[in-house]
Amino acid sequence: MKPYRNLSGKSGVAGYEAGKGFIRVRFVKDGLYEYTDATPGRLHVRNMQALAEAGIGLSTYISRFVRDRYARKLD
Repeated sequence: MKPYRNLSGKSGVAGYEAGKGFIRVRFVKDGLYEYTDATPGRLHVRNMQALAEAGIGLSTYISRFVRDRYARKLD
């Protein structure tokens, strides 16, 4: 798992792991979630991967567009 760079300094995301068709996001207070091309969909996964790499905007994107549409909660 890669640490999230958190360029804004106020993100709720602690880290992430991305691969073909998925991204796993560890939140500071709420655990680890997996998002896939199936749920919430390829477009969202690609956008989330790009934001994770950029180190800014991931938590806001999830709150605005994805919400609770995750494939599974891992812990």
